[in-house]
Amino acid sequence: MNATAAVAAAVVPAAGRGERLGPGAPKALRDLGGVPLLVHAVRALARSRAVGLVVVAAPADGVAEVVGLLDSHGLDGKDVRVVAGGATRQESVRLGLAAIPAEVEVVLVHDAARPLVPVEVVDAVAAAVRAGAEAVVPAVPLADTVKRVEPNPGGPEPVLDTPDRATLRAVQTPQGFRRDTLAAVHARALTEETGGALPPVTDDAGLVERFGGRVVVVPGHEEAFKVTRPLDLVLAEAVLARRRASDGF
Repeated sequence: MNATAAVAAAVVPAAGRGERLGPGAPKALRDLGGVPLLVHAVRALARSRAVGLVVVAAPADGVAEVVGLLDSHGLDGKDVRVVAGGATRQESVRLGLAAIPAEVEVVLVHDAARPLVPVEVVDAVAAAVRAGAEAVVPAVPLADTVKRVEPNPGGPEPVLDTPDRATLRAVQTPQGFRRDTLAAVHARALTEETGGALPPVTDDAGLVERFGGRVVVVPGHEEAFKVTRPLDLVLAEAVLARRRASDGF
């Protein structure tokens, strides 16, 4: 892999509404410490020397707004581009990937709702792909015991078994991929979607797994949590306040 190809590009799908945070702006545009979650997420990627380009997949009717938002915040001189996203996360990733120059061989995919991922996690994921992995996810061990249940929304759910917690990990982003691997699984998923044969997956690594690829895990970080519910936003505010007090973040 030559030096140019080894510099990663990152896709940030940010076209979703995020209703679990309550009514108002799309989740990616909610404020955290006076700055939108999306800006924090893009900054987190831009801090990595491994990342040379960030592509944001914005709401189709909000591209100009997102361009203005990113232009109004300093982003360390990185190349940041905004494209129209799709109706689903998967479609937004596919559209973002199409905007990345063909010579880029390492692609990261990062949730806009993970605004506080440390730069060392970004670096570790990119480095693992450059070292030969086709798909890489950062993850942390689980603190809680997990039960597998028979779903019964609104009522008691029978427990089927208790997986060994030592073998389980909570997966985060950015996830990293060889560009050809990511493009291939998205193309295959699109074909199967058209035929109505594809059940949903919740991340891009899941597509790689579905189509027979190998995914490896590198250490994640407790501060790379996803801001999904109002309580997550409270926790993110506390983490951000601590960072600002200690290092001017």
